[in-house]
Amino acid sequence: MSISFKSIFCTLLLGLVVSCASGQQTFDPYIPEAEMPDVVQCIPAPPSYDSEEFAYDELRYRWGKRQRLDSVRLSRARREAIWDLDTTIVILGEAFGMKITPEGTPNIYRVLKRGTKTIEDIRFRPKAYYFRMRPFAYYKEPSIFPEDDDWLATEGSYPSGHTIRNWACAMLMAEINPDAAEAVFALAWNAGENRVVSGCHWQSDIDASRPVASIGYARLQTSREFRRDMARAQREFHRINSSR
Repeated sequence: MSISFKSIFCTLLLGLVVSCASGQQTFDPYIPEAEMPDVVQCIPAPPSYDSEEFAYDELRYRWGKRQRLDSVRLSRARREAIWDLDTTIVILGEAFGMKITPEGTPNIYRVLKRGTKTIEDIRFRPKAYYFRMRPFAYYKEPSIFPEDDDWLATEGSYPSGHTIRNWACAMLMAEINPDAAEAVFALAWNAGENRVVSGCHWQSDIDASRPVASIGYARLQTSREFRRDMARAQREFHRINSSR
């Protein structure tokens, strides 16, 4: 019996996907991506290669490479590069004020997952429209995750999906627990800057991503289902917090 390498690889990949999916809950967005604002109509195009703005992008790329010499910062950038919303919730949750889990805080967990998913999907249209080359591809140098460079190069860098995700999640956390806003946004800000450290994004990608997330957040507020879930999450937070 002859079994191709491709068949074996596909079987292993499917098993990995099923295994990962079984360990965490998945939620649909509150608003379909097609009904979210088209931010191509809202934000400027990324800087042209002969502009002063791009010269600043190049300056920041060199800054990012120097930051990799700091082992603590490099480790943080690697951790934040993991494209997994549960990981983002754990990282930002360091400043939130309580541990967020599907079992212990189901309402908070649900609104963070669904709300962030709704907002971050806004990235698809501008990424496809501009299809900006990533820094590591432009300079023909590896990022901090060279094993991912080939597939990352097939997706545009403008705006940054990681930064949108972090900023969106931070806005939702701050709505649940306003007292944690400063600390949560500080973590989200640094997560965006670490995308420059990673070599996967230009500074102008990051700078555009925070207002893009805010546009998505404003649209999210129009969802009655979101408003209902957010109210439940806030009540859950106050109940747990007051019982300590």
